[in-house]
Amino acid sequence: MSADPLTERDRAILALEAAWPRHGGMKEEAIRARLGMSAARYYQLLGRLIDSEAALAFDPMLVRRLRRLRDARGARRSARIPGFTG
Repeated sequence: MSADPLTERDRAILALEAAWPRHGGMKEEAIRARLGMSAARYYQLLGRLIDSEAALAFDPMLVRRLRRLRDARGARRSARIPGFTG
């Protein structure tokens, strides 16, 4: 986990993720329009970002919620793999 300070882009990613449930429309379009990146890149950066201590300090409720969602998806995925014990 990184203790590096958040960049402006990092804060913009967290802000979009925090605001998204309150807005309608296509998230991928908002990502491209507001951040100038593909959805794939956004989710790659978000995944790294939520593991950082700086992001946790910046918005603890959002980061904890995103971590719980990610962990739950991983648990469901591993439960579907026959013979998986990890």
